Amino acid sequence: MIEVGEYKVKEGLYYTKDHEWAQVMEDGTVLIGISDYAQKELGDLAYVELPEIGKEVSKGDVLCEVESVKAVSEVYAPVSGEIIEVNEELEDTPEKINEEPYEAWIVKIKPSNLEEELNELMVAEKYAEYLESL
Repeated sequence: MIEVGEYKVKEGLYYTKDHEWAQVMEDGTVLIGISDYAQKELGDLAYVELPEIGKEVSKGDVLCEVESVKAVSEVYAPVSGEIIEVNEELEDTPEKINEEPYEAWIVKIKPSNLEEELNELMVAEKYAEYLESL
């Protein structure tokens, strides 16, 4: 884990400038969530609007919305593909994202263009440098 001030950056994940993370699983699917920075900036999460299973998304599309006491924020797809699973636990306990942002994934995607799109994301060290610049 890399620490940047009060924020933690988990190594082995890929990150976007919008503070989503992507974890490539052994079966080639990708888990997606929001970073420690994102959850701290949002504050206490009150609601996660989960997307539909089977929906096709392109990199940069809005995946879903998360709602906190401060704001409603959109979560963007770091990779293109089909949503094959959603973390239904978050419907009843959205605060899991605040407690464990790197364990509380939001969606699982079967990617359609993974190799190329991963190259456009930041590895943990680059994301930590990006956070330092904010």
